[in-house]
Amino acid sequence: MSKKLQNIKAVQQMLDGTHKFQTKKIVGFSDAEKKSKQSEHHDVGDIWEETDSNGNVYIIEQRDGFRIRKTKNSNIFQSVRDELRAFPNCRKDVCTCVGTHQLDQQMRNIHGMCFDCVIEMEHELKSAGKYDEYEQDKIRKNALAWLRDAERDVELLKQTYTESAKFVSNSQGITETWTAKMTPQEFEETVQKEWDKFKENFIKRLNGESNENN
Repeated sequence: MSKKLQNIKAVQQMLDGTHKFQTKKIVGFSDAEKKSKQSEHHDVGDIWEETDSNGNVYIIEQRDGFRIRKTKNSNIFQSVRDELRAFPNCRKDVCTCVGTHQLDQQMRNIHGMCFDCVIEMEHELKSAGKYDEYEQDKIRKNALAWLRDAERDVELLKQTYTESAKFVSNSQGITETWTAKMTPQEFEETVQKEWDKFKENFIKRLNGESNENN
């Protein structure tokens, strides 16, 4: 093959991206540095950062015979998960709550403690003669929480009954319009009026007040 034809072939390969100088892997400084870091000796418990060719930062931890590699932001996500699973009001010097039992999860939402810690606390309150006061306070808080939920249900009911809505059938592509069942004024004069009366009486009974209307 003539030199001229060889040059033409080389140019064509470069245009196609198949020339040997283009396909050959060139080891740059970053690759050499990465390999050097990977071959470095680390003691168990050592933690360091590494950045890949895409700029992603990873946290590397040396364990006994192996390494753990995770993204840098995973520590933030893990701290959030740990916070959500924590028992902030645990009564132990070293918290051993694992929160795997359903009762532990329920008590965490109410008291911020596991079930065992709640039992221990209530036992101490009984011994000190303060359990009845604690129980009444707990009943009151539960009742107010129920009242708040019911308040939201009434608001949702108001929206459902007094606002028009459109629905699209996925199978036929037909749009249906549901008209409001009552005007806002009609809702206020019926449902809302009855709810306000019920809520007033409910709070009075909760506070131990007499209700002359009932």
